Amino acid sequence: MDRRPKIELQLNQTDKILELIGWFAVFGMWVLTVANYSELPDIIPTHYNGAGEADGFGNKSNILALSIISTLIFIGLTVLNKYPQLFNYPSEITKENALYQYTNASRMIRFLKFIIMIIFGLIIFKTIQNANGNTDGLGTWFLPLTMGMIFIPIIYFLINTNKKKKNG
Repeated sequence: MDRRPKIELQLNQTDKILELIGWFAVFGMWVLTVANYSELPDIIPTHYNGAGEADGFGNKSNILALSIISTLIFIGLTVLNKYPQLFNYPSEITKENALYQYTNASRMIRFLKFIIMIIFGLIIFKTIQNANGNTDGLGTWFLPLTMGMIFIPIIYFLINTNKKKKNG
């Protein structure tokens, strides 16, 4: 791994847009949380089972923890994304394929950062709805949707990685 080339990636338009909408998602999640915090009851759902039903309850300040944790994940992935040579790749990284592989992996991380913010935002939104009595649970659709939102892009980017491996 220490022989991998170190390349500073230049962001193209797609990368810049992904980065921007990721930051907008972080901001939107915080707006949603702060705007609704004072109206929340003292006890809110804090955990949901696989069927999307609330099965744990706690203080309303727990909703802030969701925003804090998701923001820390977003920032952590943003920092990590500056060092694509540290990522785990399914094939050997050479000088010839490094730019393509690093760009592909970095774009996947950008996309996943956005997806993670959407997932946390949905949890916060549904928790607010549950706490205010407007709905019950996350819904049975939540877990399959979340898994699809995470794994479909990963599979797509892994296929792109392997296409380049076969072609060059």
